[in-house]
Amino acid sequence: MNLLYDNESLLNSQYKLIAGVDEAGRGPLAGPLVVAACILDLMRVIPGLNDSKKIPEHKREVIFREIVSSAIDYQVIIVPVEDIDRLNILSATMYGMEEAVKGLRMKPGLILIDGNRKPSGLPEARTIIKGDGKYASIAAASILAKVTRDRIMRELHILYPKYNFHKNKGYPTREHFTALREFGVTEHHRRSYKPVQFVMGTTEKSNQ
Repeated sequence: MNLLYDNESLLNSQYKLIAGVDEAGRGPLAGPLVVAACILDLMRVIPGLNDSKKIPEHKREVIFREIVSSAIDYQVIIVPVEDIDRLNILSATMYGMEEAVKGLRMKPGLILIDGNRKPSGLPEARTIIKGDGKYASIAAASILAKVTRDRIMRELHILYPKYNFHKNKGYPTREHFTALREFGVTEHHRRSYKPVQFVMGTTEKSNQ
């Protein structure tokens, strides 16, 4: 058993069901935020499970399927761009985390959240900085969220190929900014984000 499972097993004897929570997509300029909660069966170790950022994309897909088939319970929440712009990204993240946990069929005895902030509606939760590299359930949630969001961005690339969403996943890369300046803002861009607002302002001026 690896370190992530060892850490979780120490807590499991006390809390029985542990839900890990993580998100994908706080930083991008386009696309939704995705939040996942996951309760793992610690007797069924998933090979290669780790922080999603440390796993190549094709391997994440394989591990995603393993999580879905072997987890005791999981829930994935997609927070659309409209809600991000309406709430702000922090509030949208807290909302998504709370909804993901509430959507679980099983009630966890402990909730482990990646990061240093937790929703007010989950007072029993613990925050774990860099938790996706410390606890198996958080790592599983990170993969569920990341793979789900990457799939959405690949679908958006088909609709908007000029922005290369399949490659940049909506993050503020140089090529993404170039496409924004040349082709403008789509309905999937986060208009509350300052870089998007800046591009909207410059493109509007250039069109006058």
